[in-house]
Amino acid sequence: MTESPTQTPEMGSVHDLNEHRATRTATTPPPVSLVKATTPTPPAAAGAGLEAVDRPDNPLSDWLCVPDAPVLPAWARSKASILANAKAVGRLSWWHARYHGIRTPKYLIKTVLLAARGFFRATAGLWPTLSAQDHSAAVKALRAQVKARPEDVELAARLQYAHAERTRTRRWRFGAAAVGVAAAAIGFALADPMLQTGLAGAVVTPLAYLGRGKETQFLDQGAPPLRVDMSAQQLNDALRAAGLLKSGRAGDDEKDAPRVSCSMGPVRDGRGWAVIFDMPRGGGKTASDVLAKREVIAQELGVDEIQVIMSRVRAAKGGNAGRVSMWVADDDPYLADPVPSPLATMDRFSIWDAVPFGQDARGNRVSVPVVWQSMFFGGLPRRGKTFTQRLMTAAGLLDPWVRHYVADFKGGQDWMGMRHVAHRLVLGAEEDAIEAFKAMLAELLAEMERRFALFRGLPTSICPEGKLTPQIIEKYKMPFIFLTVDELQEAFLAMEDKDREAVVDDLGRLARRGPAAGFISNYASQRPDAKSVPTKLREIITIRCCTQVTDKTSSDMVLGSGKAAMGADASLLSEEHKGVTVLVTGPASYATVKNDLLTTTEFNALALKGRALREAVGQISGDAAGDVAAVAGRAGVTIDPVLSDVLDVMRHSDRMHSVDLLARIVNADEDRYGDWDLDKLAASLDAAGVKRTTKQINIKGKNLAGYRRADLEAAVPEELLLAARAVDPSPSTPATA
Repeated sequence: MTESPTQTPEMGSVHDLNEHRATRTATTPPPVSLVKATTPTPPAAAGAGLEAVDRPDNPLSDWLCVPDAPVLPAWARSKASILANAKAVGRLSWWHARYHGIRTPKYLIKTVLLAARGFFRATAGLWPTLSAQDHSAAVKALRAQVKARPEDVELAARLQYAHAERTRTRRWRFGAAAVGVAAAAIGFALADPMLQTGLAGAVVTPLAYLGRGKETQFLDQGAPPLRVDMSAQQLNDALRAAGLLKSGRAGDDEKDAPRVSCSMGPVRDGRGWAVIFDMPRGGGKTASDVLAKREVIAQELGVDEIQVIMSRVRAAKGGNAGRVSMWVADDDPYLADPVPSPLATMDRFSIWDAVPFGQDARGNRVSVPVVWQSMFFGGLPRRGKTFTQRLMTAAGLLDPWVRHYVADFKGGQDWMGMRHVAHRLVLGAEEDAIEAFKAMLAELLAEMERRFALFRGLPTSICPEGKLTPQIIEKYKMPFIFLTVDELQEAFLAMEDKDREAVVDDLGRLARRGPAAGFISNYASQRPDAKSVPTKLREIITIRCCTQVTDKTSSDMVLGSGKAAMGADASLLSEEHKGVTVLVTGPASYATVKNDLLTTTEFNALALKGRALREAVGQISGDAAGDVAAVAGRAGVTIDPVLSDVLDVMRHSDRMHSVDLLARIVNADEDRYGDWDLDKLAASLDAAGVKRTTKQINIKGKNLAGYRRADLEAAVPEELLLAARAVDPSPSTPATA
C-alpha cells in the first residue's frame, strides 16, 4: 500500500501491539444478527434525520402515518378546475332546460293521459268500497243457506237484516261521495283562476302518478338509450361461462361463488362501459387467460368481439398478473368515417417526432415513433394497406433531412408521386426493375457501412452512442434513409431461390443494423407466408401492422407468433373495416387503430411540398434530381403527359417493346390509359415529337415493335436533359440487352 506524501510515517517508530489490538477490537462493528431485536433502538442509532414518529421502535408509527392521498377531489383542487366544472354544469343545465322546454306541450298531453288512466284506476279501486262489497259476502252466504233450509225463519230474518245493512251502507257512502264531488266542483268553479290552476295540479299530479306503469318514461332522454348495459353480476356470469371462474357447488349460496374484484367500474366511459378487475386468487387464472377468451366473453355479454377491448394492466400502472382493463363499446367503434391525416395540412414535420397514425376505439390519438425502428405492413388487398404504409413515408416527405428510397413492385399509381423526391425509385416487378432493386440495395449497404466507419472515427462528444444524431445530420449532410418497399411478395416470387435468399439477407441487414445508422425500413406485403416474406426477415422487424386477414394463423404471420392469443388478432376485422389495422409496437403493446386518411392526391401534393423543402437545403439527389418532368416543371416547360409517363416506366430500361410499354403505363394509370391500344400509343408519342430511329427492337432474341429511350429523350428539349444530367450525371439505369 502506498502512503500519501503528507502522511509519511516516521522511520523506526515503535508500536505497542496490545494497544493496537485493543483499538481494533473497540472499532470493529459487532456481527450482524438476523434475529429481530426486542429492545428499543436508541434514538442516536435510529438516525439523526428521523422524527420520533418515524422511529421503528415507536408502536404508534403505523397509526400516526399520514395517508398519501389528496384531501380534496380532483375537480376541487384549483380555482380554475372549480370554475371549469361550474361552467360545465351551467352549460349542461341550460341544454336540458332548452331540450325539455320545447317538449312541454308533449309532457302536458302525456300528463293528462296518465291522469285519465289514474282516475280510472282510482275509480276501480274505490268501487268495492262505495258498493259495500265488504257486506256482500255475508249476504251471499246467508242466501245460500236459506235456499238449502227455507223452513228456517230465523235464518231468513238474518238474511233480511244483512241485506238491509248493506243497502244503508251503499246509500250513505254514495251520498257522501256525491256530496264531496259536488262541493269540490262548486268550490273549483267559484275559485280564483290561480287557485283553480293550483287545485288542478294538486288533483292531476297524484292521478298521473297513479296512472304510471313500470315501463312508463315521462321525460324524453337527451341522449340515445344505451345499447349495451353492464353490471358486475353480468361480468362475473360472463367470466364464469367462459370457464375463468369456478361455479359454486349445488345448494350453496350464490354469494359464496368466486367473483372478480372490480377496482374501477363498471362505469360509463364515452360510448361504452369501462371496468378494471382482478381475477380471484386461488383459481389459477391470469389476465392472459381472460384475453384468450375474448370471443366467449363477448358472446356472453351480447356484443361482437370487435366491441370488446381488453388489455393487461402492467405494474407500471398499478397492475398485476391478474388485472384486466376492459372496455365494451355500445356499437362497432371502427365504422365511423375516417379522420383526415393532419400531415396533409402541415408545412413541415420532424421525423424525430412520432408520426400521427390514427385513433383507437375510444377516440384517443395514436402516434408511432419511427426513428430507430423498422416496419412491416401486411393484410388482404383492398383493405387500405398501402394507404396506411404511405402515412409513414408521408411524414418523411415533410422532413428535408430524410432521403427516400422507394420500390413499388406493383408499379401502379400509388407511389408515382415519389419521383419528385425519391433518391432512387423502382416501379414494377419486371426483370429490369428487379435488377434496379438489387443495385439499390447494394447502394444502401455501402452507405450503411460508410456511416458506421464514420461513427467509429467520431469522438463520443459528437457521437455518444454510435448512432445518428441531429448534429451529425447537419454537420456531415447525412440525412435519414427511409426505405419503402411495397408489394414485397411480387419481387420475391419473380426471383430465383438464390437471388431471393441474397435479397432477404440484404433487407435483413438493413432492418437489423440500419436503424443505428439512420435507416428506417418500411416493408409491405399481401402474402406474409414463408416464401413471400421469409420468417427470418419478419421476425427482426420491430413495428408490425396488419389489416384484415382470413384467420388467426395469417394474423400471427404478420403481427408475430402468439399475438392473436394475446388479443392482437386481425382476423376479427371484417370487409367493412377498411383502413382499420391492428398495430403492434412491442412484445405486449398493441392496439386496433382506425387509421388517418391520406388520399393519393394529398400524398402527391406532399411530395411536391417535400421537393420544395429539399431544394431549400440542397437535398435533391439521385433519380429525383435527374427527373426530366421535375426539371421541366422548374423551368416552366410543359412536356406531353404521355411522354412523361413513358419515360417514367422506362426509367430502368434503354429499350422496350410497345406491348410491354403499353402494359406498364396502363398499370401505372388505368384511368387514363385503360382503353388505349398500340395504335393510339404510337399516335400519341408521334404527336409528342418522338422520332424513332428504328421501329423494331430486339430484346433477348425477340424482334418486335418498340421504342428506344434515346428516341424518347430526343423529344424533350435539350436544355432540360442537360440540366437533369448536370445534377445527377450517373443515374442508376441498368441496360437490358
